[in-house]
Formats: sequence, C-alpha cells, structure tokens
Amino acid sequence: MEPLSAEHYPDWDLLISWVCVVESGSMSDAADRLGISQGGVSQRIKALETLLDTTLLDRGSRPARPTAAGRRLFEHATDLLRNVDQMVESVRNVTRAKRTVVRLGAIDSFAAMIGPILTRALAGSAHQIRLWSGITPNLDAQLESRQLDIAVTMNGYSRVPEIKRLKLFSEPYFLVLPKAFEVDHFTTLAELGKQLQFVRYSARSINGQQVDAYLSAHGEYMERTCEFDATDPLLSLVAAGLGFALTTPLCVWQSRHYLPDIRVVPLSAFARHGRASAELHRSFYLAFRENELGSLPANLFDLFRNTFERQVAHDIAQALSLNAKSVFILGDGPETSGE
Repeated sequence: MEPLSAEHYPDWDLLISWVCVVESGSMSDAADRLGISQGGVSQRIKALETLLDTTLLDRGSRPARPTAAGRRLFEHATDLLRNVDQMVESVRNVTRAKRTVVRLGAIDSFAAMIGPILTRALAGSAHQIRLWSGITPNLDAQLESRQLDIAVTMNGYSRVPEIKRLKLFSEPYFLVLPKAFEVDHFTTLAELGKQLQFVRYSARSINGQQVDAYLSAHGEYMERTCEFDATDPLLSLVAAGLGFALTTPLCVWQSRHYLPDIRVVPLSAFARHGRASAELHRSFYLAFRENELGSLPANLFDLFRNTFERQVAHDIAQALSLNAKSVFILGDGPETSGE
C-alpha cells in the first residue's frame, strides 16, 4: 500500500466551508457563519472543486445549488465532522475520567429520591457526582450537547445513535384527591371534573403530555385551568381542597409533606360504560454515551434498580397504603433503546 499523502485530501477548513455553504444556502450567509469574507468562501469552494476535480455548485441557478457530487460530498463531510467531534470529546473524556467528576441529570422526582442514595453508595469511591435536576426535554438536550454525562429521563428513544438508554422501571399514575373530599361512587374523570377542577402538569413536561394523551384517548375532556411543571405546587392545590390531579407514587413521595391532606385512588376505581378505566404508566431510562464512562453506567443501573426494588418501593407503598408490587414495575431485565 502506498503511503498516505495529505495533499490528496481536503483540509478541515475546506470541508467546514462546504458544509456551511450548503446548510446556509448562500455564500454570504456562510461567510457570516465562518467569520471570513464572501470572497474567501468562494476561494475555498473553488479550491475544493480543483482538488476533487469536479463541480460542486451549479452556478447557473439562482441561488447556486449543489450538484449531485456536491450533495454527496455534503453527506460525507457532515458524517466526518460529526465523527471528529466525537473523537475530540472521547479523548477529552480520558482526562475527565482522571478527574472522576461525572455530571448526572435526573427528572425532579427521581433526583429528590436518589440524592441521599448516591451519596451513601459513592462514599469512599473515586467518583464525584454532580447531580442536576430538571424536566425530560431539557435533560435530553443537555445530554446531547455534552453538558451532562448521564441522565435519567422518561424518554426511551435517542436522536443521537451513540446514546444508549436502559429501562430502569415503570410506575403507574394514580388519582390524587383532597382528603376531605367525599364522593359516593366514581364514574368518569370528566364527571369528577364537574365537582373539582382538574390540576394538570404543563404540556411541555412528559408527565403532562402523557396525561393529556391518556385523557384524549379515553374521551375524558376537562377544562384547562391550573398547570404546573413541578409536583409541589400541583399537590398544594389538591391538599387545599381546590382540585384533583393525576400523578405517580414517586412524585407524591417527593412532596410527601402533603400526605396528611390528600388520598390516592387507582385509576381502575373509575369506570366508563361499566368498564374500569385503563391504567397509565411512565417509565424511567438511564441514558449515556457508550464506551465513554467505563463500568459506571452499569453500576448506577444496578444501584438504582436494587435500591428502588428493596427500599424505595416499600417505603412509598407503606406511606400511600398501596401494594409494594404496584408502586414500581421492574420487568424482567434491562430493556434497551439506542436507535
């Protein structure tokens, strides 16, 4: 095999310029993005065409459009530059691993529960965990932009192929009512909504999206009044006797100071046309980039599953007067989702 020669390949500036031209749609916009003159961009594209001995832009059209060869180059260049980014981050992660600082993000209800558990489990460990909380869309965006190393969210699908997701467990939604609210029998949620206002999670949260989809699918239409991203203000209204809500055991446990003033009722207590209402669940996934954190993701997966199965489920079930097996559903094994 002949030795490779750099003169046969375009340099990064040429490829980056070509990607900018195609993405922005014009030389002038590409020049603004690159911080160089329009003439400089034009010279780079001409140098690329000379090197590849092909025409990349159809300059007879207005605006100029990529030729078939230009589109093919754009596809390859985009993949190549993405791989370069991953290479750089992977190399940097070697240094990060020596510092042993891992940035873990989790949805609010999970973070509130797992903080003390992590602290005890990692006492004396080489790892330092920085725990951030938030809602699923924000956490997923932070993981994709590498602001987080690991995330626990309710999203089972990845837009970025190298991000792997392991299913931790699922939990059901329950109805939460004011303790003092009396009702002879349960019919539909919509009928209940005529007696108490329905307090919702906001539509920008996964909880809110799941609940809205469930209500719509089952013909339970209720007026939109109060909406919250977080559980604490939501349950404050329920505890004050001002409404009812759909939430989960983990969310209630996060705001358990309201337990004396609320009661939890399963969705199956409601019926439509003589049939019990269907259940609704949410699932948690541990998300991370493969081959960048060694055995830490697997260790955290085992820690979270074992802790919730052996301790958290029983504590929550006892507080809410529920069966421990109905609080968290672990399933048979780590369901994965990576594509």
